Amino acid sequence: MTKFKKYQHKKTWLEKLIAILATINLGLIAFDLSYVSGRDFYFRNLTYITIIYDPIKGIESHRDTQKYLQSVTALEKQVSETGLNSPQVQTELEKMRNLSVEMINSNPFAGVGKTGTLEKIKNRMREHIKVESSKQAFKDFWSFEYLSQQGWNKEIDFFNASIRPLLASNYYRQLGENGDFVDNFWLIDLPFLILFAIELLSRISLIKLQNRQLTWLEAILWRWYDLFLLLPVIRWMRILPVIIRLDQAQLLDLHLVYKQIHQGIVANFAEEITEIVVVRVINQIQGSIRRGEMTKWLLQSENVKEYVDINNVNEIEAIAGLLVQTIVNQVLPKIQPELKNILSHNLDVACQQIPGYNNLLKLPGIGNAQTQINQQLANQITTNIYAVLKSAIQDPVGAKLVTQLLEKFTTTLTSEIQEKQVLTEVQNLLNDFLEEMKINYVQKLSQEEIEQIIQQTRDMKIEPSSSLVVRK
Repeated sequence: MTKFKKYQHKKTWLEKLIAILATINLGLIAFDLSYVSGRDFYFRNLTYITIIYDPIKGIESHRDTQKYLQSVTALEKQVSETGLNSPQVQTELEKMRNLSVEMINSNPFAGVGKTGTLEKIKNRMREHIKVESSKQAFKDFWSFEYLSQQGWNKEIDFFNASIRPLLASNYYRQLGENGDFVDNFWLIDLPFLILFAIELLSRISLIKLQNRQLTWLEAILWRWYDLFLLLPVIRWMRILPVIIRLDQAQLLDLHLVYKQIHQGIVANFAEEITEIVVVRVINQIQGSIRRGEMTKWLLQSENVKEYVDINNVNEIEAIAGLLVQTIVNQVLPKIQPELKNILSHNLDVACQQIPGYNNLLKLPGIGNAQTQINQQLANQITTNIYAVLKSAIQDPVGAKLVTQLLEKFTTTLTSEIQEKQVLTEVQNLLNDFLEEMKINYVQKLSQEEIEQIIQQTRDMKIEPSSSLVVRK
């Protein structure tokens, strides 16, 4: 037992370790996928990241924009050494004007989809010089007249603050022999792939060992989601096994998420599924009625070979007998006063139909005596009927006679229904009733709050076990 607990403990920590490593790998994938689009941010704020990661993505400084910036640096050095009015500076300014026009014409930013950066440079220079043409703006900016008039230090500070960072953010990305950009992220991903492959192979082997009836393919399908960890492409799909592993390692509680997903899926399909089930059941009942199967079940004809009797009992007759006993033993004693009142009233009505009865009642004492007689007579009749019925079901001979009466009643009713073709009408009415039920009930069911039903079902399943009473 101790060894088992140690094994479970090691297994838990191993699962947590693998889950953490898978999360780190997923984080690296997310960083890699977003690096190119976010490189400008890293270049401006976290330069050391671009220094480390640019070689992984095959990124290097663009020669044209780098040459442009180097020329600006050489110009600054020359101005500081010989002054703005020197021939050497004039040569450098001419070179800057030519490089600016060449940059606008060749657009060195297009190769990596950064044409918008060049447009931003052109717009800033046009706004600064206050001209419509970007080429003219650069020519004016790199002229002795403009720089001497506006001030060299002021203008070079503007360039270094507004233009240089945009030029420096441009880069060139190497192309591989397959025509795609160089991407060496696989070198970072490879150790993780090897680890995940070894771990998955171990899990599959353990599953196969514990369930020898499984094939290798079936064992692999037990951990199908882990296969995404081994894919060298569409790496973002690894989010699925990572989430599952974090939940299994109890590093992330996804119970509420699973609950909402489950409820959303069920809520979307429960209404249609419920309607399909209800309509199918009703259709089966209607089909049974049309084929006469319901009639055969009710009549239980001895000639029906398809009917299966599981207890050798005529259920209809048994139900009728049970109802008779219930009526005699339970119902009649409780309704005797009402029966007496009905009989007494009917006796009064019958006596009033006798000629001269009303004149007889006018005689002294006759009216009250007649009322008492009617009540006593009604009481005697109900008492006698109840006694007869009770003795009939308690007496073996009487019970047999009652059984014969029920059998005769059932046989006669069945025969009369068949002869008078009432059964066909009953079948039609039942079929119409079910059709109305299908329309009205199913429509109301579809309007019911499915989520409320789901919640009620969930509440039934999570009732505390303490509410259950165990009887010994």
